[in-house]
Amino acid sequence: MTDIKRYESTQPHRKPNRLKDYDYSTNGAYFITICTKEHKCILSRIVGDGVLDVPKTVLTEYGKIANNQLEIMSSFYEDIEIDKYVIMPNHIHILIGIFNSGEGSSGTPTPTNEKISRFVSTFKRFCNKQYGQNIWQRSYYDHIIRDDKDYRTRWKYIDENPIRWLNDKYYNTM
Repeated sequence: MTDIKRYESTQPHRKPNRLKDYDYSTNGAYFITICTKEHKCILSRIVGDGVLDVPKTVLTEYGKIANNQLEIMSSFYEDIEIDKYVIMPNHIHILIGIFNSGEGSSGTPTPTNEKISRFVSTFKRFCNKQYGQNIWQRSYYDHIIRDDKDYRTRWKYIDENPIRWLNDKYYNTM
């Protein structure tokens, strides 16, 4: 076995990030999840535990910086619109719209997936600068919103995420 094949066989298999047959240069909506390193619960706390005391997030200093950065970025980008987000203890869900103006350097629109990557990278970089350290996991998750029903489902998921925290796949007490 060659050294390259041996190296490739020891690397974890990554799932492709791109949806097959999707035109990434079109306008669209996306559901993005950005996680903290090792899923450390440093962005917020979930408070409230009953019918009359509905669970909600209370931001930590890290969470306040992330919230402020999202607000700045939502007014900074002309072709990106943050529709809704929630800052959970160890992750952030963002519902985002991408609009191509067709005014790229070559006259062709920038592929949407590049805009999302740039947005997430900029968000993490500016937050980390204020934190004085990198608190974010290397990658992020994105889901292409396929229709109005999918959009409403993701919107509701963001609204109800604090209520479902104890059953959340990202739940931990670190």
